[in-house]
Amino acid sequence: MPAPFLGTAVVGSGGLTAAVDAYGDVVDLRAAGPAGRSLIDNPADRQAAGTVPADTGVVPRVRLSGVDLPLWRAERVRQHYRPGTNVLVTEARLGAGRVEVVYAAHGGGLACLTRTSGPRISVHSEEPAADAKLRCDDESARRLVRVAERSDRAWLSGARPLGRAAPVWARGLYRRSLLTLRALTDQRTGAVVAGARDGWAYVWPRDAGTAALAFAAAGYRPEARRVARFLLDLDLGAAARFRGDGAPVAGREAQSDAAGWVAVAARAAGLPNPTPSLPWRDRPDYQERDRGNYLANAIAAGAEPPADGPKTSIYGTKSAHRRGGSGVAMAFGDERGLLRRGGDPESGLDSAAAWAVRPFALPALFPVVRRTLLRLANEQTRFGITPGEGWPGTDPWTAPTAWTAWSLAALGERRQALRLLGDLRRAATPTGTLPERVDAHTGIPVSTTPLAWSHAFAILTLRELWP
Repeated sequence: MPAPFLGTAVVGSGGLTAAVDAYGDVVDLRAAGPAGRSLIDNPADRQAAGTVPADTGVVPRVRLSGVDLPLWRAERVRQHYRPGTNVLVTEARLGAGRVEVVYAAHGGGLACLTRTSGPRISVHSEEPAADAKLRCDDESARRLVRVAERSDRAWLSGARPLGRAAPVWARGLYRRSLLTLRALTDQRTGAVVAGARDGWAYVWPRDAGTAALAFAAAGYRPEARRVARFLLDLDLGAAARFRGDGAPVAGREAQSDAAGWVAVAARAAGLPNPTPSLPWRDRPDYQERDRGNYLANAIAAGAEPPADGPKTSIYGTKSAHRRGGSGVAMAFGDERGLLRRGGDPESGLDSAAAWAVRPFALPALFPVVRRTLLRLANEQTRFGITPGEGWPGTDPWTAPTAWTAWSLAALGERRQALRLLGDLRRAATPTGTLPERVDAHTGIPVSTTPLAWSHAFAILTLRELWP
C-alpha cells in the first residue's frame, strides 16, 4: 500500500471535493468545486518525500486500551465505494476491534460516519479548517450520506449503457470512471481538474477536452457542453493549465495540442468549432518538457485547419490537414512507426500516435499508427505501457495505456485492446480508481490517484469495444 497522505480515492459530486488515502485519511479538501481553494495544507512535494505531518487533514484515530492509533497502524485495511456512488467506506481491523469510516461529500458539506465493534474502542479525528463544514456521527451527517447516495445513483442511471455483451468488469470500470469524472468536474462551471491533489487540481485543456468527449459518448450532453464552454473561454496561449476561474497558472508554457482538444470537445458537445490559434511547432507537447516539433502537437493541429493557416506550407506544398495526415507520416515516420520528434530516431516511438485514430481522425496515418501501437503494446508491462520508447523510467502510465487501447479497438485490433484493458485493471486500486502511474513491479500508485484523463480514456475505450 502507498505511504499515508497520498490520495487513492475521491469523494464528491462536483461541489466540495475530498481526496482520501488508503487508510481513510482525508488528505485534500477543495471548497467551491474540485478546482477551488484547498482547506488542507498538504503539498505534493512533501507527499512524495514522505514528510507530511501525521496530523494533516482529517485523520481517524482509534482508541484501543488507552492508546490512540491511526488506521495505518491497523493489521488490515480495506476500502470500497458503496455501489453506484462516490460514498467511500474504509474498514480496519485492530486486534479484536473493527472500525468502519464512511465519507460522503455533497454540495458544500463533508460527512464522516464511524462504526466500531470490540472492547473499549472509539474513534476521533483531527479536523481541517472550520469552514470545511465537516459533520461527524450526527443526524446531519447521516442525512448528507443518504442525499449523496441518492444523488450519485440518480445521476449514474442517466448514463448510456454499454452493449449487452460487455462483461461485468467492464461495466464496473465504466461506472467508476463516470463517477470519478463527476467528482472531478465542477457542477457549476464545467472546470475539470486532473486530480484532487496539490499541483493537479488545475484544468489542462487536453484532460478536460477528453472528459468532454467521454461525457458526450456516455450520453451526458449537458455535462459535455459545460466542460466545452469552459474550455472555449480560456486563453489557450497563456499557459498549459488553468485555475477554476479560468486564470492561467504560471510555470508551464502553453502546449499547442490544446487548441485541437478544445475543438474536438466543442464538436462532441454540439458547439461551434473554434478556430485554432496556436502554432504547433517549437512548443512543448503533452510530456511538458523542452520545446520541439512533436508528433502529438502535429496530430492535434491536423484535426482542424492548422494554426499556420491554409495558405502556409507546413509539409511541402500542403498543410497536414489538407494532406489528411500524410505530411505527418513524412515528417515523423520511419520504418518502425511514428517518432516523437521528426527525423530523430533517438526520440523513439510515441504512443500519442494513437491520437491520429481517436479522436483526431487522420485516415492516411492509420496503417503506420497500427504498426506503431502494436510495437509499443508488445513492450507492455503487467500494468500497461510508458508514454513512448524515449520515456525515462519504466513505470507504466494509465492514460497512454488507455488511449492506445481506444485506438487499437477502433482499428479492429480487439484482442490487443483487451490485453491493455487487462493491464489497466491491474493498475487500478481496490476501489477501482486509476492512478496516473504505478510502480512497474508492484502496481502500487506512485502518483496522483485518481486521474481524470485516464478515466475519460477508459470510458471512451469501453464504448468503442461495446457500443
